[in-house]
Amino acid sequence: MPKIAVVGVKENIGYEFLNLLSENDIKVDDVFALEAKSVIGTLVSYGEDDELDVYAIDEFDFKKANIVVFATTKEITKRNIKKAISAGCKVIDLSGATISDENVDMIVPEFNDELLKNGANVVAVPSAQVYQVLLPLAKVLKEKTAKRIVINMYNSTSYYGRMAMDELFSQSRKVFLNESLADNESVFKKQIAFNVLPQVGEFIGEETKLEWDMNVEIKKALKTDIKVHANAAFVPTFIGDGCFVNVEFEDDVDADAIKDVMKSTKNVVVFDKHVDAGYVSVDDVQGEDKIYVSRIRQDVSVENGISFWSVADNLRAGSAKLAFDVMVKMAGLMN
Repeated sequence: MPKIAVVGVKENIGYEFLNLLSENDIKVDDVFALEAKSVIGTLVSYGEDDELDVYAIDEFDFKKANIVVFATTKEITKRNIKKAISAGCKVIDLSGATISDENVDMIVPEFNDELLKNGANVVAVPSAQVYQVLLPLAKVLKEKTAKRIVINMYNSTSYYGRMAMDELFSQSRKVFLNESLADNESVFKKQIAFNVLPQVGEFIGEETKLEWDMNVEIKKALKTDIKVHANAAFVPTFIGDGCFVNVEFEDDVDADAIKDVMKSTKNVVVFDKHVDAGYVSVDDVQGEDKIYVSRIRQDVSVENGISFWSVADNLRAGSAKLAFDVMVKMAGLMN
């Protein structure tokens, strides 16, 4: 296995990526943990028994690594990606820093992993939210042409990291104790506990950042100018995202046939029973590596449409596992 550097190990996604490396028996000596800033002696756990020194990215010699995974902010990635490439590293971008770069392919392994064979130095993976929309459609879109996708996404607070999760916990506690929340709305500008906020990211015109990202990422991954309309809201949960997806196709489509195709798609689990609790909820998928789909049905509001409900652990299945699968395929091509 090549040497792997992970940037952003103190954040949720980077930490989950380290967990996957450990769980898949990647030796501790083959992994470097990096952060934007890190004092000497800072450690991060690796598996049950080992720890990794956390290096400051500005002081790290990228020639020690073969693959660099940027699980950090766009700004940190943009400042350091050229340094990694110049050192001869292959780069996997989870940050979205390369979203507008036409020369960087966006990889969904179950859909377009053949693009890895192009030998590019940099590849991107879509956001967790886009992955849980596209993965159930990976085989479907090889058989049928979609003309429009509408997404209603319900995001957990982990989208903003640990501080946001802590804010939800603190606010929930204060609500039960009948305490004021006036000084406890720093990450979210409104109360998040027991509330729903129709804003995920800053506004870019009329859209929020996640809505804009989903539009751009889906078109980039599919290499088509498909019409996409995304709506995103925060819900008071810690980990795991859920979304309703409506897809309109060029030709006739049958929901039962689509369900059968989804069942045969790698890393997708279909649990869809028309009874009480015959579906998968966000709470069911925490810690899981797969995307779970329920409520697959005909969308009778359009001529050729279906809709479905998709849930995933956004940190693990939606981000870390996706990047890990890309890394494994990339490493295989390097051997």
